[in-house]
Amino acid sequence: MEIKQINQPVSILSTFVAEMRDVEIQNDPLRFRRNLERIGEIFAYEISKTLTYKPREITTPLGTATEWLPQEKLVVTSILRAGVPLHNGLLNYFDRAENGFVSAFRKYTEDGEFDIHIEYISAPDLNGKTVIMADPMLATGSSLELAYKAILANGQPEHVHLVSIVASQAGVDYISEIFEDEPITLWLAVVDEELNAKSYIVPGIGDAGDLAYGPKL
Repeated sequence: MEIKQINQPVSILSTFVAEMRDVEIQNDPLRFRRNLERIGEIFAYEISKTLTYKPREITTPLGTATEWLPQEKLVVTSILRAGVPLHNGLLNYFDRAENGFVSAFRKYTEDGEFDIHIEYISAPDLNGKTVIMADPMLATGSSLELAYKAILANGQPEHVHLVSIVASQAGVDYISEIFEDEPITLWLAVVDEELNAKSYIVPGIGDAGDLAYGPKL
């Protein structure tokens, strides 16, 4: 497993992350969703640098040109519901990719503890393909772990890119340990040190799904 933090050195990505964190700007869900989408586009561009390319002759109105095109069969997947705008940003660049979706949620007990449950999965055949799985927040790492394992029911990918914007250090450490020998690259924008008693990232951004689409019951 490999880890890539794309905001090192600092770039325009910092502006989008700052707006996502800002409690005043968070009052605008359209802005929040758009920033998720724009960050997805940045991740897509960075991931594109790791793909395999082959030359192809392209006919122009005045002759031919040799251009290099990616060879991987891509599948963009996301964890509902917060992952949808991030998914759209990735798809803006990888517009010929197939798509998959996984529903993961926290089921709380009376004492405040929770387990992660996978409720729904929709994905194509993944055998030999390159999968990009998007979830804006990497807190404990449990959701990403279970979502990854769930999609393996649809085949064994050649490589998997896990994409999160804000991660906790504990979540990064957990994912790194359990997927140490897997063909996985973990892509991050920023890593926050603290994970509080409720397993929320601090300072984090809050609940990305609620900020993008409104509070849920």
